Amino acid sequence: MRLIILSSKTGGGHEVRAQAIQEFCNSLDIQSLLVRPLEESSSIYFLGTKIYNWIQRFHPRLHSIYFWLLEHASLHSNPKLIIGGNKFQDQIREFHPSAIISVHAHLNHGFRDLIQKAIPRSIFPKFMIYCGELDDGVGYSRHWVNPKADLFCGPTKNTIIAAQQRGMPSSKCAVLGPLLRQPFYQKSTTSENHDFCNEHGLNPKIPIALLATGANGVNSHEMALRAVAASKKRIQIAVLCGQSDRLYKRVSKLAENYEFPVKVFPQIEARAMSTLIHLSDWVFGRPGAGLTSEVVAKNTHMIFDVRGGIMPQEHNNLNFFKNQGLLPRVAKNDEMLSSHIVSDFTMLPPKIELQPEIIKKTIANVVGHVDGRN
Repeated sequence: MRLIILSSKTGGGHEVRAQAIQEFCNSLDIQSLLVRPLEESSSIYFLGTKIYNWIQRFHPRLHSIYFWLLEHASLHSNPKLIIGGNKFQDQIREFHPSAIISVHAHLNHGFRDLIQKAIPRSIFPKFMIYCGELDDGVGYSRHWVNPKADLFCGPTKNTIIAAQQRGMPSSKCAVLGPLLRQPFYQKSTTSENHDFCNEHGLNPKIPIALLATGANGVNSHEMALRAVAASKKRIQIAVLCGQSDRLYKRVSKLAENYEFPVKVFPQIEARAMSTLIHLSDWVFGRPGAGLTSEVVAKNTHMIFDVRGGIMPQEHNNLNFFKNQGLLPRVAKNDEMLSSHIVSDFTMLPPKIELQPEIIKKTIANVVGHVDGRN
C-alpha cells in the first residue's frame, strides 16, 4: 500500500501534519511519499511560498491582502493552467499511490485533477483532505473544500461545519481530532519529566514558561524576555530557536542580561517538544494551527504573539478559544505580555479530543480502498 501526502512549507503547520501522517503510515506498514508541488513543480510557485513566509515573519498584517488575492485568483484550480503539471504527474505515475492525503488548501482542486489524468480511471486512488484549522473564521480558505474529494477531515466539529457551509457534503466529512506527531498523544511520566529537567538544567521546583519559534523563524523573544523581567515573576524561561544559529547565539547573549534563568534550545525533536510544553505553565507564540494544537493537546495555557498584526488564518485559531467561552490572551508589546504573565492562570485551557486510533483507522481505510471514480 502506498500513500502520497501533498503539503507545502507555507508556515509550519502543514509540514507537522504531513510528518504526523508519515508516522501513522510507519505504524501501519504503509509506504508514504511527501510531495510539495508548490515548491517542486515551479520556480514561480516556489517564489510564492517564499513571499508567504516573508510576510508571516516580518509583516503579518499584510497577509490579509495576500490571502485575499490567493482566494480570488484561484491559481491552482484549473489543471490546464498549473505550471509544472507534467512534472507533478510524472511523480504520481512513478510512485503509483493507493491514496492521496492533502494537508494544504491550494492542493485540493487542480492538482487532484492532474492526478486523475495521470492514473488510469479504473484504479484512481481515493483523495482525502485534512484541514488543520481549529475553527471557522476569515482565514478559512474556500480552497479547502472540494466536493469531489472522497473524504474531508478536521480536528474539531467547527472545522467540519465550516467545510459543510462551503459546500462539502456531510456524508464525506469526519472529525478526527488534531493531527499530531506521536509523542503529543502520549502522557509524559514523572520520570521522563525529571530526566528532561536534569538533562537541560531546568529546576522542576520553579515554574517554567516557553517562548516558541515558528518554522520560518518567527519569534518575539527579545520582547518576551523584557516582559518577563518587568513582571518580576519567579520563573525560568525556555527559548526555542529552531534551525537558526544566529537566533540561538543572539538569545544566548541576551540571556546574560537577565537575573532569571534562561535556557536556550536549538531545534528539538517532537518528544522533547511535547515534554517541554507539558512542563510549561504557559507558551508564548504565534496563533498558528500547528503550535496551538500542540499546546492545547498538552493542556497548557497559551499567550498569543500578535506583534505586527494577525494573519487571517490565525483568526481561526483564536476563534477556537472564543467559541469555548475563553478570551484568548494576546500580546503585541511588552506591557501587554507582562500583564498576562502576572495574571491568574486558574481558568482551564480549551479542550480538544485526541483520537489517534481513529486517525490510524481512517488512514488505513483510505489507503486500503482503491476503485474507479467519475
